[in-house]
Amino acid sequence: MSSPWPFLTNDLPGVGGTIKRRVEDFRVDEIPLYDACGEGTHVYFRIEKRGIPTPVAVERLAHHMNVRAGDIGVAGLKDAQALTTQTLSLEHADPEKLIAYHDHQMRVLEVSRHGNKLRPGHLAGNRFAIKIRDVSADALDPARAILDVLTRRGVPNYFGPQRFGLRGDTADLGEAIVRDDLDEFIHIFLGRPNDADPPDCRAARDAFEVGAMDRALKRWPRHYADQRKALAAYKKKHNPRHALNAIDKRMKRLFVSAFQSAIFNDVLARRIDTLDVVLAGDLAQKTDTGGIFPVEDPAVEQPRAAAFEISPTGPLPGYRERLAGGEPGKIEQDVIAARCLDLESLNKLGPLKVKGARRALRFPLHEPNLSAGADEQGPYLELTFTAPSGCYATIAVEEICKTG
Repeated sequence: MSSPWPFLTNDLPGVGGTIKRRVEDFRVDEIPLYDACGEGTHVYFRIEKRGIPTPVAVERLAHHMNVRAGDIGVAGLKDAQALTTQTLSLEHADPEKLIAYHDHQMRVLEVSRHGNKLRPGHLAGNRFAIKIRDVSADALDPARAILDVLTRRGVPNYFGPQRFGLRGDTADLGEAIVRDDLDEFIHIFLGRPNDADPPDCRAARDAFEVGAMDRALKRWPRHYADQRKALAAYKKKHNPRHALNAIDKRMKRLFVSAFQSAIFNDVLARRIDTLDVVLAGDLAQKTDTGGIFPVEDPAVEQPRAAAFEISPTGPLPGYRERLAGGEPGKIEQDVIAARCLDLESLNKLGPLKVKGARRALRFPLHEPNLSAGADEQGPYLELTFTAPSGCYATIAVEEICKTG
């Protein structure tokens, strides 16, 4: 576990350690935005899953209930390598059939009813309990010193490595789409083997790199449907646009979103020392409502930032989203210029075009606690806290561990 971005607590040494040695070492409990009222046509059901991503859980439940996966409402995605609970919804479902479902990785804990389908974002946050193993016996105090800084100043709101895929290339794929450099896109998507590739995928990528299209198509595992469809389309005419068109639109949106996330991370890295300071020209976000407003007088607004009532933001660039002014705006413009990106190009992506948004440079830790313990696997530190939705808990852990 290591971070490619600068730490807020760079002046405090990390304690090392490892996480996710066992699935149970990383626990995530979703906090609903609202409780089911007990009446309505939509059945809300809370599941516990271990070691699988949310889409896999949804597919299994859809098969069990004989519905499409898209019929099941999901508020947020939960870590795959973790023990997690979250609420899903399904209209006109048989509650008894739902509660009866279980397999070796998932079970339904409870059911209720409500009047609407769960939608992405319908959650207040997540509660985390994370065991850090392989730390020294005297690690608790230095870890608490770091946690104190994160509690007071906030945690850098980086998008975590999982946002950028197992190969770390989803942002590169998104950038290639935005630039309309589709030759580059198809070579990243189907070729460019690296050490993160599973052996079966590595063989397919190796074959593509040497132009062996038939062999590459045979090598791609069946569950890599988008790669197989893209390769089949590319094989016919060697036209990368045909290959791109064959890929599921949701996957392409994910790539463009990852590119936006990478730009945000670059801006945050430049603002790491002032993530809790509002500067003239900043576009600040209100913690309670999420509203965005321009900072005109930092002396007036800084006490609110110190109280975590507001935070400076960075861009998820889009054709409608404005950049900050003053020094913050210069940083944002420099980051975008370094990628030779024309923001108007984000309006020329057809169904993939993005309006853009702003994201706070930090997130708060609620009810944070660090304790030392031991079990049959040995000693550990346990970090517990609650964080808003969309924030990456592993960023807080990386600040404490600084491994790598």
